[in-house]
Amino acid sequence: MKPSMQTYYEDTVFAALKEELGLTNPHQVPALEKIVVTTHCGRASDRKQAVEDSVEEIMKITGQKPSVSYARKSVANFKVREGEAVGARVTLRGNTMWEFLDRFVHVTSPNIRDFRGISSKSFDGNGNYAVGIPDQSIFPEIELDKIKRQIGFDLIFVTSSATDDGGRALLRALGMPFRDNKKSDEESAA
Repeated sequence: MKPSMQTYYEDTVFAALKEELGLTNPHQVPALEKIVVTTHCGRASDRKQAVEDSVEEIMKITGQKPSVSYARKSVANFKVREGEAVGARVTLRGNTMWEFLDRFVHVTSPNIRDFRGISSKSFDGNGNYAVGIPDQSIFPEIELDKIKRQIGFDLIFVTSSATDDGGRALLRALGMPFRDNKKSDEESAA
């Protein structure tokens, strides 16, 4: 069975984006290709345990076991040795990607305290969007009383769009809660 967000994209968003962006070729319409969830652990004193905790938390949040990231070279200032585990990452595609996006847009984002939307300025120039999550407590899959340490995440939404405008239009049509930058600029000036 298809996730509801994927059905919504195919039935509603696809045609709307084709018309909004003025595209004639259906293969040019932006699509969500994958979502990458990453985390990195800092302090050297308990980095090994922190990586294990990160793997556990990402598995709860995404439903997929992440791969561990290892340092490629030693950096004395950061007390990192080559080959040492420093983080974890998972790539979501297909049904798990659509279900994660649905949960992020409709459940997780509104759980952020004083939420006014996420910035729409974090595009990379190629239609891909990245957002940082400061701690895992906003995800409903995490039991607050079992949190051992605060772990931050980066979520990267990779689209097939070649431009930021196409990627922004796609994510906005899928319900990504972008903050209206004009309003926030006016509020900060006042």
